[in-house]
Amino acid sequence: MATEVKLPELGDGIESGDVLEIFVSVGDVISKGQDIVEMETDKATVPVPSSVGGKVTKILVNEGDSLAIGGVILEVEAAAEAAAPEAPAAAPKPEAKPEPKAEPKAETPAPAAPDETPAAAPKPAPPQPQAPVPAQPAAAPVATTAPGEVIPAGPAIRRFAREVGVDLASVQGSGDSGRITRDDVLAVVRTANQAARSGGSAPATTSPSAASSPAPATSKTSSAPGTASSDDFGSVHVERMSKIRKTIGRQMHASWSTVPRVTNFDDADITDLERLRQSSKDDYAAQGLKLTTMPFLIKAVATALRHHPSINAVIDEENEQIIYKDYVNVGIAVDTDRGLVVPVMQNTDQRGIPEIARGLAEMAGKVRGGQFAVSDLRGGTFTISNLGAIGGQYSTPIVNVPEVAILLVGRSRKMPVVMPDDSIKPRLMMPLSLSYDHRLVDGGTAARFLNDVIGYLEAPSRLLLAL
Repeated sequence: MATEVKLPELGDGIESGDVLEIFVSVGDVISKGQDIVEMETDKATVPVPSSVGGKVTKILVNEGDSLAIGGVILEVEAAAEAAAPEAPAAAPKPEAKPEPKAEPKAETPAPAAPDETPAAAPKPAPPQPQAPVPAQPAAAPVATTAPGEVIPAGPAIRRFAREVGVDLASVQGSGDSGRITRDDVLAVVRTANQAARSGGSAPATTSPSAASSPAPATSKTSSAPGTASSDDFGSVHVERMSKIRKTIGRQMHASWSTVPRVTNFDDADITDLERLRQSSKDDYAAQGLKLTTMPFLIKAVATALRHHPSINAVIDEENEQIIYKDYVNVGIAVDTDRGLVVPVMQNTDQRGIPEIARGLAEMAGKVRGGQFAVSDLRGGTFTISNLGAIGGQYSTPIVNVPEVAILLVGRSRKMPVVMPDDSIKPRLMMPLSLSYDHRLVDGGTAARFLNDVIGYLEAPSRLLLAL
């Protein structure tokens, strides 16, 4: 009797998901807990394990389908039932091993394998010219994963393999316990490219008419994602909008259409902070942490938020209330290949610089590796976006509703600054852009908050002593 495997709960408030990839096929024997599909929800991409083991008899979804929680993914036949009909079929296998009959006048003799010795014939067949055997490409994948076996690769690696056209079943993992890494996938791609280049000089069989026909007008190979297509003006690529991108679009539209936004721009002199960071980075490196300016900025923002409750609040329009949060949870916008994701660091104001640095590294790793949960994205009271990691100085970030403010940090650069004694010195300046909801946050409140953040950054000893 077939058992239905349904889409389980994926998190609070999640009602459906899109099927990104199906990991199994009809006829595969799977085990309980084995990943069967990868689902994309509003923000997270998660693998879904099977609730039962057995033989897959029917798959009821396709890649790209939207499936509600509780919807049926596939049907599985219990392992005992699946194995029962196979036993009698295996019994007659060893009973008959017919001896090959010598057929000296066979019409088309099958070629012998390299280590096979052909049976002696009464008289040798006349020599015939042999067609050259086409060489197998060096990159021909050799299956390393048995059918039904779980492929040891995370969601991010699976997506990357799909994008570059690599079958993970043919990849030998070099990570812990044979886990497939990005480098393993790249090695397969390099091998395939080398094989293609080495065989590129071989003449192809082309008809004269085809050889004289001009190729389609595709001047360069496009790196754009999606399926190749064309419009009235040339070649294009078409990609289905992902659930994450649709969610980002709805969130940005809600912010743009409801929040009267104002942005304040300023600079923080972080020359002394940079000197402190440089003197401490080796100590952090010994613990496996890369010390950047971000932990200091996060600590400065979290400390300032405690003194400016209007910045650490939300507007409840439905009940016409302002809710001031007594906790400080800072969200950090992370740029990923699937869109902007904002994981939240809980109780940020209660953490020291080392704990923030460690938490920041863990958050970024989980998000970029697709290993985060929806709960990691909830509960934020303020957001920081780091444009400087990519490049650029100032911007007008959009408030991450229902929050009422967001701070964007640009790339720090040395600038000539007039000092209190009227001398001009080169100073390392960090550009800051604070956008806020003018319904709740007045310009003076925003300026005082930003001045506090700058004050902590310019006097790092105050920052380190802040509790």
